Amino acid sequence: MQAGIKSEHWNDANGNPEGGTTFGNGFAIGWQHGPLGRDNERKEPNGAFVEDVIDACADRIRYYQSGRFASDYNAKALEHLESALAALDQRTKDREARAVEGTHAN
Repeated sequence: MQAGIKSEHWNDANGNPEGGTTFGNGFAIGWQHGPLGRDNERKEPNGAFVEDVIDACADRIRYYQSGRFASDYNAKALEHLESALAALDQRTKDREARAVEGTHAN
């Protein structure tokens, strides 16, 4: 059962992602506000990343799969979440190879 979410997503003056919030029954997420920067100008994260939230969901389903709530549905959902994480990891590696990871550059 889905209870629904409420989100606000913010942009900077150039239209780049600049953080936001997402709330639902039992959770509140403050998204990363601005880019982390690169090399010696790298900043500490100040919010959640999509990858971490997906990983938290996958962790919960792995927990279900380890007990009496294991099911083919959970296995399929886990497969999709892990696929999403792999795609986002490839995106990060591509951005790192182009030296744009941590910036708003495409």
